[in-house]
Amino acid sequence: MRNSRLRALCFALPFALPLAFSACTLPRPPEKVTAPTPTQWSTPLPHGGSLPVLADWWRQLDDPLLVELIDAAQAASPTVASAAARIAEARASRVAAGAALAPNLTANASATRSNSPTSGFGGLGGTGSTGSSSASTSIPAITTLQAGLQSNWEIDLFGGLRATRDASQARLDSAGAKWHEARVSVAAETANAYFGERACRRQLAVATADTQSRAETARLNDLSARAGFTAPADAALARAGASDASAKLTQQRAQCALLQQSLVQLTGIDAPTLQARLDAAPVDRALPVVHAIASVPAEALAQRPDVYAAELGVAAASAEAGSALAQRFPRLTLQGSIGRLQFRTSGFRDTVDTWSIGPVALSVPIFDGGALAANVDAARARYDEAVALYRGNVRQAVREVEEALISLQSTDQRAGDADTAVQNYQASFDATSARYQSGLASLFELEDSRRTLFAAQTARVSLQRERAEAWVALYRTTGGGWARPGSETTNTSSIAK
Repeated sequence: MRNSRLRALCFALPFALPLAFSACTLPRPPEKVTAPTPTQWSTPLPHGGSLPVLADWWRQLDDPLLVELIDAAQAASPTVASAAARIAEARASRVAAGAALAPNLTANASATRSNSPTSGFGGLGGTGSTGSSSASTSIPAITTLQAGLQSNWEIDLFGGLRATRDASQARLDSAGAKWHEARVSVAAETANAYFGERACRRQLAVATADTQSRAETARLNDLSARAGFTAPADAALARAGASDASAKLTQQRAQCALLQQSLVQLTGIDAPTLQARLDAAPVDRALPVVHAIASVPAEALAQRPDVYAAELGVAAASAEAGSALAQRFPRLTLQGSIGRLQFRTSGFRDTVDTWSIGPVALSVPIFDGGALAANVDAARARYDEAVALYRGNVRQAVREVEEALISLQSTDQRAGDADTAVQNYQASFDATSARYQSGLASLFELEDSRRTLFAAQTARVSLQRERAEAWVALYRTTGGGWARPGSETTNTSSIAK
């Protein structure tokens, strides 16, 4: 009775040890850290503080071509494809880290056929009879079949394997956030290129009108000079102005062609098709009106995928520090196996079932030259680096949002003045042109008025492009409609739409 109890105790001991040490988890640095943010934005948010509205950011323009170009760019972007590949890599690492917590099971099977003597070897030492050494002994062939299962389990005494699993999970979530960040970046880059091409076309229209006007003035002055009514110097000045305008027009066409090529490269759409689509699309699109509201910055910054990825980097570094610390403590492994062994020879067959539990192996690091301690120090240093990067990322995010808001608000306020300036310079030019045709104004006055009008029109186009870029920058800096998992504002629609 006593022996049976002892055997039962020995059998249960390997399974009791993991339970006894299962609660042993070493301390690790905190996974969440705080970063200072202001209580509210100093400038208004154009989307009324509603984060889900960002998901429909581009649809506010009612420009189907822009949405199509963004979708094509995201599908063709190597940056997005690379981010997706990193997600797959991180997912595989997470599966491997989780599998380390469970026992592994290996199956093996083997078959052997050989002849093995079972007698007649006593005379090999030279002490047997001489007659037996010359006798011929028949040795039967033996077939040995073996199959079994072997298991090996490292018991996570101090939470090192769990910490590695947690770090892998954080890296996986971070890779997913970076994939969203890549999509937002590609959408913003494509929108900037599109708005740049639209602004270039508006400037091209201004340059075309200016060139035509200067060419007509030069033609009339040449006719007048031939008739003797205009001084040759005035005709030369008019021709110089026409040539200068023509050169600017050629340069503007080249800039528009370059912007079209950038869209071709971003979207993967062939140049003739893209040019036809751009030619058919309206050039002027009004941006949404800015509404003055107050919003807590942390709510918007939490929806930035890069900030979330940096936060997950802190969690992963914390878990990795805990895993490195666990390597300095004892490790316990348990092995076991079951199998079946079969012998076959000359019509004889015998089967033996085998099993074993153990050994239960405990390894304790004693001396390693300081390698394990150095690994812990390195892991904690990486954690400190992740914390610093996270806090710096938050400060940079606050700055980017404020800059985008300031630029958007400033361009919105300057738009009315720019329109008024163009209207009045146009009226002044029309009056000067009428006076010039009546002989009451000189060619110098006409050209000066024309240059002033052209500069005002160019400034208005530049302001429109600057406002569009600020509008895109705000989309990018506030997360592009992405919401972190578990957030009430989580939106499952496409991030660029």
